[in-house]
Amino acid sequence: MARIQQTPVSYIAIMVVLLFAPQAHADIYKYVDKYGRVYLTDRPSHTGYKRIVRTWKGWTLPSGKGYADSGNNRRLYAPAIAQAALRYRLPHALLHAVIKAESAYNPIAVSRAGAVGLMQLMPGTALRYGVSNRKDPIANLSGGSRYLRDLMGMFKNNLVLALAAYNAGENAVIRYGRKIPPYPETQTYVRRVLQYYKQYQLSMSG
Repeated sequence: MARIQQTPVSYIAIMVVLLFAPQAHADIYKYVDKYGRVYLTDRPSHTGYKRIVRTWKGWTLPSGKGYADSGNNRRLYAPAIAQAALRYRLPHALLHAVIKAESAYNPIAVSRAGAVGLMQLMPGTALRYGVSNRKDPIANLSGGSRYLRDLMGMFKNNLVLALAAYNAGENAVIRYGRKIPPYPETQTYVRRVLQYYKQYQLSMSG
């Protein structure tokens, strides 16, 4: 693999370099010096570096079928997802689970309902969070992460309700007494994300 150089970079540069670099198959480490400059590398030269992306072991779903996303987009977007998780105080295993359920890491996915991108933003949600191009993976990831963070706050860190609201809308969850709405799609969605979340947690902790 191509080595990630230990050079100071801005937040935007981190996103661009890591997102469009050749796929990384090693852990990625970050170091912030006393001037606030950020350094990224896959070969830390001292103990001040902290790992921000772990190389994951392969994992399988309970059915025994292996999971392989199209074009290895999971690895391609892992650094950006890790940064969004840190920025918006969300477990990055959770973000991966939502993205897997929403788009299978396809940045240009479009649903029948009109949701678009990695985190399947609807037009109203994109407008609310300032996402002008829903097919821009970084903007989509930022908007979706902020929305999920806000839903966690709205429902007092109840992950099940936050996920239900992400799928069906917060008003639907409130309308049904702050419970999962009786929509088969939403109920299946919540179960699926929680299943993926558990699998990603196991993969990332090994």
